[in-house]
Amino acid sequence: MAVLARVLTPEDFGLIAMATVVIGFTSVFKDMGLSMATVQRTDVRHAQVSTLFWLNVVASVAIAALTAAAAPALAWFYKEPRVTAVTIVLATTVLVGGFAIQHQALLRRQMRFGALAFVEIASLGIGTVAAVLSALAGHGYWSLVVLQVVREAAATAAVWAMCRWRPGRPVRRSGVRSLVSFGAHLSGFNILAYVSRNVEKMLIGWYWGAGPVGLYNNADRILLLPIQQINTPLTSVAVPALSRIHGEPDRYRAYYRRGVLLTVTAGMPVVVFLFVAAEKAVLAFLGGQWLDAVPIFRALGPAAFIGTFNVATGWVYVSLGATRRQFHWGLFSTGFTLLAYAIGLPWGPIGVALAFSASLVVLRLPSVLYCFRQTNLTLEDLGTALWRPAFSSIAAGALLFGVGRVLNWSMPLGLSLGFDFLVYSAFYIMVWVGLPGGRRSLALIAGIARELRSSRPAVEEANVDADIG
Repeated sequence: MAVLARVLTPEDFGLIAMATVVIGFTSVFKDMGLSMATVQRTDVRHAQVSTLFWLNVVASVAIAALTAAAAPALAWFYKEPRVTAVTIVLATTVLVGGFAIQHQALLRRQMRFGALAFVEIASLGIGTVAAVLSALAGHGYWSLVVLQVVREAAATAAVWAMCRWRPGRPVRRSGVRSLVSFGAHLSGFNILAYVSRNVEKMLIGWYWGAGPVGLYNNADRILLLPIQQINTPLTSVAVPALSRIHGEPDRYRAYYRRGVLLTVTAGMPVVVFLFVAAEKAVLAFLGGQWLDAVPIFRALGPAAFIGTFNVATGWVYVSLGATRRQFHWGLFSTGFTLLAYAIGLPWGPIGVALAFSASLVVLRLPSVLYCFRQTNLTLEDLGTALWRPAFSSIAAGALLFGVGRVLNWSMPLGLSLGFDFLVYSAFYIMVWVGLPGGRRSLALIAGIARELRSSRPAVEEANVDADIG
């Protein structure tokens, strides 16, 4: 991103964001929640996964075709003819990705996180190299298309290489109806969540044009990308583990608290640091032409801070098989968020960012209360995990801001940002240690990290039904 942002323009990024909003939306349909259905169930057979595989493939083919066919209408909506070709080419990523859904699910089920990490890093590296070479060759916004197409193709090839399972023919009456029902409600929630989290880019592009949506999109990516890199792998660990012990309430609560604690301990300080050092972060990662993104960046800060523990409800719904209730909450929360976007849109990207942050702050407590109802979890379980990282992060941010204003040290940008991060980290640890039970909780986090590093796959891979479970 740092290289591409210096070669391309905000308009180039905005043009691709216009198309990828729709591509991302249609990609949710190809999964249909069936990957998590494979992960969540205690027992699942080869015939069932094979049937789910072909359901995903058929859905991917149909959705890719519909997306390509809708490309001219999308260009008309934006009043931007270049969107047509971009959308048609990006639709191939939906098609290709459909062939990897169940293989990725099996790797998660088997807790082969090293293999998943290899797929993620290798495909991103290959796609990034291709995109940078394309941008340097002068291909403009098409280099961002190259990034996504090459990355998806490489990821699909890699996941087939890492997972030896191969699908058989689809089998009628293989017992997938309950899996499909689980997946349908989860998919419905994911669609609503995607709409509430991405439709603002479409609205900004329609109302304000490609340049403003490019600024908003990259501000959003820089701030939220670190959170995604923390939450996504931890979710891959937590959901299979919680699904296995959902019948043991005490163990479930203990594991849940530890998982949330580890997530926010890493995520909250990153968000607060980036909020305080927003201008330096934007200059370092994107360059001077993106300084207009700084106020958008800061306006999204509260949403990102709350987003560090979005997993607190998602883990519960999926691991307990309560995706129907999750879908019902999604209907309400999406409507509320869309109303907030409509209120903020006339004030531009900053107005939309502030509206999104406000909606997340208002909805967070009701969402947790609704989720914990009918479970053994309590607000105390969540509060115990949250309060030390939240207080330490905010206090360290205030201290860094004060020290920066008093000392106002002058040094090269990269060195200054790194020095700020070291100072912030020192403040974060100092504040935490000074809190009641601070040392004991830090030792607990260190133990959890060691446990994750030393973990091994829970299930060995084979070619019979036992391999899947």
